[in-house]
Amino acid sequence: MLNTFAVSGILIVIACSLMAIVMLVRASSKLHYIWGIFCLTVLLWGIGAYRIGIATDQANAVYWWKFAYIGVIFIPIMFAHFVYVFLNRRINLVILPLYALGVFYLYSNLFGNNFINSAHLMFGKIYFLTPTPLYNSFFALFLFLVIYSHIILFKEYKIAQGLRKQQIQYFFVGSFLGFFGGSFSFLPEYQINIYPFMNLTVSFYPIIMGFAILRYRLMNINIITTQLLIASLWVFISVRALISEFGSNEQLINILLLFITVIVGILLYKSVLREIESREEIERLARDLERANIELKRLDEAKSEFISIASHQLRTPLSIIKGYISMIREGSYGKVSPEIGTTMNKVYLSNERLIKLVNDLLDLSRMESGRMKYEFAEMDLRALVDSIVDEFQLPAKDKGIRILWIPSRVGSLPKIFGDAWKLRQVIFNLIDNSLKYTNAGDIEIKLEKEDDSLKLSVKDSGIGMSRETAVSVFHKFVRGGKDASRANAGGTGLGLYIAKRIVDDHKGEIWAESKGEGKGSTFFVTLPITNHYEYTNKFNENKHN
Repeated sequence: MLNTFAVSGILIVIACSLMAIVMLVRASSKLHYIWGIFCLTVLLWGIGAYRIGIATDQANAVYWWKFAYIGVIFIPIMFAHFVYVFLNRRINLVILPLYALGVFYLYSNLFGNNFINSAHLMFGKIYFLTPTPLYNSFFALFLFLVIYSHIILFKEYKIAQGLRKQQIQYFFVGSFLGFFGGSFSFLPEYQINIYPFMNLTVSFYPIIMGFAILRYRLMNINIITTQLLIASLWVFISVRALISEFGSNEQLINILLLFITVIVGILLYKSVLREIESREEIERLARDLERANIELKRLDEAKSEFISIASHQLRTPLSIIKGYISMIREGSYGKVSPEIGTTMNKVYLSNERLIKLVNDLLDLSRMESGRMKYEFAEMDLRALVDSIVDEFQLPAKDKGIRILWIPSRVGSLPKIFGDAWKLRQVIFNLIDNSLKYTNAGDIEIKLEKEDDSLKLSVKDSGIGMSRETAVSVFHKFVRGGKDASRANAGGTGLGLYIAKRIVDDHKGEIWAESKGEGKGSTFFVTLPITNHYEYTNKFNENKHN
């Protein structure tokens, strides 16, 4: 009957051979190669442990100890190498001399008796090697490298975060368990009468690392786990076929089952590989999108800064031009002929449009940078609409359009708290838009109380809009379709966007409705009726959020 030490060797061989096959066949990085070769070194120890466990004489045991140490010599070196690569540390000045030292120990092991030359019986049935001075130096190196590697792993674990922390945690636990159990095999060598049953835990190391790969994506999870599953099935069925009686039905069934498993395994592997490639492509696209978003934000900030600087630089000369034109129109520089007066009026109106554009750009810049300031006070919205409607009566009359101003019939309306100048800008933009995009008919303006709000509506008989446009028209630089562009070629698409931002900051709502293109539009604004204390508190909460 096999003893526990020999059984541990078999388990180590099975676990490490599967992991080594998977890692070396599909290796895609240095880390994979190092881990695959590391598994091979442990595999050699497993073969040696099995043969040592069943050895019946000293000479045979010494032979297999020498064989086992072909792998054991490089276990601590490969482990340190793997840790350095895993932690992205420079290896040239540290690892390369260790490999040179490993070659020296290997040469001494294979071509002389200075490393291993004898064995002694322990537990009445297993021959353990008798340490030599050279072997003792290797044992000291083994302990140093394993302890040092775990120390730097632990230090990295303490500062790591997220997925990286979980990766290091499982790697640390798995490697510690494997080396802790494996170290029990050294004790009988030094006449310490503790049976090395913990050598069984060495076989758990690849299993724990496999779980880490599966759970925390240490090295291409799905591909590796699929390969492990397929390889395990192939090995298991192949062994069954080999140990079955030659030519028996059982052997034929196992061969057929192996054939089917090979085909299914290949198809399964290809399917998983396609899934991995698709996922990696999606992840790559997500990273590209994230980089593009960062670049767009940077460009947007640069654009806002440019708009702010340019607008400030344009504002002063436009104001000076406006002043001089006004003085010319008023006759401050002498009598103005009708022809010059008409031309000056056109220049004045064009300059006013430029001033409005500059003001819109400045407001846009302030809003996007969070620098828009409001001066809230109790105000009469009806009186504000009155004054704005009066301003539009003359240009509406020149265009042959009637403005119907219908205040609430309920009597006096409650006052609201808001920034009168900013709300004036909102109402002015709504009426101005209706006038620009209406060639005939009426513009109907209503103001009434609705629940706890005042509701303003501006209805026109103009070009109208589609349902989709009614939603998008409040977006930045968006205009109401081709008809809107033809009706007002000089529009910027900023007026309604700024109006919406102002209304939102007043805790109100703004929206548009239309029955379709060519059927007119109605714009609505609701503003809450609230006291000064409630309003300013809500506004401040909104700004902080």
